[in-house]
Amino acid sequence: MRATTRPTTGILAVLVAGLALTACGTTTTTDATADTAVPPCRTASLAWTLTLLGADRGGREAHARLTAVNKGPDTCVFDGYPGLEIHNGKAESVEGAGSGRPAALSVPRKAEVAVDVRYTPGGTSGTGDWCVRRPEAVVRAPHDSRPAVVPVTDAHGKDATIDACGETVSLAPPRRI
Repeated sequence: MRATTRPTTGILAVLVAGLALTACGTTTTTDATADTAVPPCRTASLAWTLTLLGADRGGREAHARLTAVNKGPDTCVFDGYPGLEIHNGKAESVEGAGSGRPAALSVPRKAEVAVDVRYTPGGTSGTGDWCVRRPEAVVRAPHDSRPAVVPVTDAHGKDATIDACGETVSLAPPRRI
């Protein structure tokens, strides 16, 4: 007996075609297309500042704010925590670390992103000798390997020195201000 094949027609043909497209992972999403059209923020296209804000009442934790202003011609996406390193020459260094995965931020031209920084100041009881005292820090936009050196200032915009102890400083999720 000979086998016969018949072309699929009607509603069954539409169902089979739909299943084939789904199995191949073919979807149409306008949001995904729009998100990929906006480039990531790059270190060089951001104007950075690191401002010391002071210590809490007990003096066991100090606060600073890292800000970045988009000086590029277009909107960019700030997707993650920035890189923050404070180096004591080639010896000790303190690095910024955040927890979790912060939401991606769309940053229009001239808009500002802020990241609050918490650290243990030098001279705090129990800090040991892993402290870094510097008038500048090295910063990077999320997912960018090119660093920039940014001076440290006080709340009045005057030159200052950050004195941070421990291996890491705590970074809060970035936010637009």
